[in-house]
Amino acid sequence: MTNNEYSPLENIGYISLGESEKRKIGDFEIDPSIRLPIELPNGQDSIDPDQITWEAIISAMLRILAYDPMHEHAEYYRNFILAVKPEIKNELTEAGILKARNKDFEIATEIFMALEGLFPTCPITKLNLALVYEEYSYLQQDKGNSELAEHYLELAFSAYKRALATDPSNPQIHFNFAYFHLKQKNFEKAREHFEFYLKYGKDKEKLEDARRIVEEIDSNNLMDKLFKEAFDYINMGKEEEGIKRIKLFLEKNKDVWNAWFLLGWGYRRLGMYKEGKEAFLKALELHEPLPDTLNELAICLMELGEWEESYRYLKEALKIEPENTKVISNMGILSLKRGDENEARSFFQTVLEIDPDDPIAKQYLK
Repeated sequence: MTNNEYSPLENIGYISLGESEKRKIGDFEIDPSIRLPIELPNGQDSIDPDQITWEAIISAMLRILAYDPMHEHAEYYRNFILAVKPEIKNELTEAGILKARNKDFEIATEIFMALEGLFPTCPITKLNLALVYEEYSYLQQDKGNSELAEHYLELAFSAYKRALATDPSNPQIHFNFAYFHLKQKNFEKAREHFEFYLKYGKDKEKLEDARRIVEEIDSNNLMDKLFKEAFDYINMGKEEEGIKRIKLFLEKNKDVWNAWFLLGWGYRRLGMYKEGKEAFLKALELHEPLPDTLNELAICLMELGEWEESYRYLKEALKIEPENTKVISNMGILSLKRGDENEARSFFQTVLEIDPDDPIAKQYLK
């Protein structure tokens, strides 16, 4: 590790308890021979005795369980925490979910990492961590941070795998993992996990979702090799190769809206906005409006100078997802093109209210 790299455990110190502290908390017996961790103030290698509290010790233990779950005293720390705070699982889960809803993903991931370290055999804690990683990945993708997006996507995939390894027959994990694969256009894996949910799931709404998606995958031939290759090529920045393959796919599957979306996406990334516009309009003919389709179409229209039409589609996308920062940012960019700086500023400020770290909104506001 270089001097500039941050270690999440670098501020952890250890304290020893005297023999006088050898006592029981319920069925748990404190062992004075095991030094207890505590977070030290930044830049200090010691701590004032007045700052030593059970809360500070538990906080340090949770951090160790999050980042070093195989620590030699991990099991002792788990028993210690649960003796002092038996309700901690519910408390931390609620806190993690709240942080994720507020898009405070760094804290949310740390909370669920700590929960996974504290409850290593709990599949739902691993599932929650996977869901947070996944949402964080999409946020980074929206910001244009493709490397970070890929990093968190890999972490999400790993957390899903750990959740399934812990409880292979849990329908909820299969359902969420199916949607994860669906978003990556891995229709074969998505279908596999949806099929599992159809056999063992109980939620009526989710069963309808799973059945509808499996039927769509089958009827539209979405497990076709050409479709998968097209997505992979475009996603890797090899748009020409992707467009060739999706056109071949469309020769036999002309009514598959996903394929027209993929074609439009490839054209838009190449700056071929007229062709992109036509492909996205075809996707809208074949499927109900989705924010991504409307947003991509609006970008093409914006670049073609068709500002009124672009505005109409962006507005329609916002009706479906009012807090979609990609769409709101594009509203701001469109306002700038139309010469309305005050309206543009308002849109970019709205983006920052939803996501204070959004780099696009920050840059335009400068």
